[in-house]
Amino acid sequence: MRTPTTTPDATAAPAGWEAPTGPLWILRDAATEAERHLRIVPRNIELLIFAAVQPVMFLLLFRYVFGGSISVPGFDSYTQFLVPGVMAQTVLFGSAFTGIGLAEDMHKGLVERLRSLPMSRSAVLLGRTLSDLVRNLFSFATMLVAAFAVGFRFEGSLLDALVASAVLLGFSYAFSWIQALIGLSLSSVEAVNSAGFIWMFPLTFVSSAFVDPATMPGPLRAFADHNPFTVATDACRALYNGADPGGDLWQAIAWIVGITIVFAAASIRRFTRAVR
Repeated sequence: MRTPTTTPDATAAPAGWEAPTGPLWILRDAATEAERHLRIVPRNIELLIFAAVQPVMFLLLFRYVFGGSISVPGFDSYTQFLVPGVMAQTVLFGSAFTGIGLAEDMHKGLVERLRSLPMSRSAVLLGRTLSDLVRNLFSFATMLVAAFAVGFRFEGSLLDALVASAVLLGFSYAFSWIQALIGLSLSSVEAVNSAGFIWMFPLTFVSSAFVDPATMPGPLRAFADHNPFTVATDACRALYNGADPGGDLWQAIAWIVGITIVFAAASIRRFTRAVR
């Protein structure tokens, strides 16, 4: 009697295998993942272009269509008030690509591949968020060039401008982890695309990004005053314009750290369950 033979599943990890741990291993794997994602960018350059063009359109729309009818106390030029808000919106909207990219990876068999690789699970998400931060930096730089073209100027010191830019990019990175959790929680790329953007519109528009919240009705003003997006925008606006950000800067940093810790932990936990 012939005994049937079986071959091991090529996508399964060896018995007793555990994902490698340790900070250095995680950082190395994260760098590898980030490099993998960034290598894809030149093959999909259209996505990068559209991501850079959209915020420029917002800037031109508010600067030249609505700007003539909007005045903000304490600012001689609406441009000096507007640009930090549009820059904050730019990096926030850019974070949505983390969720979309993760959802696409999951549907393309990422889970099956990872089961056979000696790679840290958390490094996969860390690499994705870091690569998206680099892509966001491109959109941010493009937006900055457009801002100077319409008359925006740094009125503070170079250090103030660098701190403000770092806060905005840190905010983008923190919100990438929210998008990562969305991308891992929904069943289709289309759903992630919709869910990733829909909540960002009230967050950005019911804030101090484009108008002074004091002009809003009571309930909207209360939301805007306690909106983390308002805190980050106000801090960066003050720094770019050479003013004292006061407590807004430390509140913005606290929001960045808090959001990153909470949603990174939740995303890694959900992803780890998915690849078991």
